[in-house]
Amino acid sequence: MQVMEHDAVAAFVEQWKRERPDLDPSPLLVIGRLFRVTEALDKHLRPPFAAAELGNGDFDVLAALRRSGEPYALAPGELSRTILVTTGAITKRVDRLEARGLVTRAVTEADARGRVVTLTESGRALTDELMAAHLENQRGLLGALSEKEQERLAELLGRLARSLDD
Repeated sequence: MQVMEHDAVAAFVEQWKRERPDLDPSPLLVIGRLFRVTEALDKHLRPPFAAAELGNGDFDVLAALRRSGEPYALAPGELSRTILVTTGAITKRVDRLEARGLVTRAVTEADARGRVVTLTESGRALTDELMAAHLENQRGLLGALSEKEQERLAELLGRLARSLDD
């Protein structure tokens, strides 16, 4: 990832200081940069999934199933809670993945009203391949930070995330 030579967020902050000296725009230095980083990361992280013809969020379903352990199966409600999207979004994603043979959907043995989504063998193989590429991609994107800086950033972002969950 290319380091930005011009920090647009810092420029915004300076403009706000000039225009509204009565306000402290310093939160923009964190929140504004988080938004910009998120956009930039998405541009870099999305291509391998697009190349595998996966829609936005499809890999999240595959990864949730894969990391759930054998038999790589979850109910739609569990998937929804795991990847923090609505059950309607899960249904659309599962429809796409099922059409490609990457997952199956079946009635649960315990309750005929319940459904379970299961990763197929080809879905597991694709997920494993993409996960390795995804982590390598992430490692490269974090290359501008030392290992210690990455650990500190992860700690700080974790603390911020927990505070927002409360």
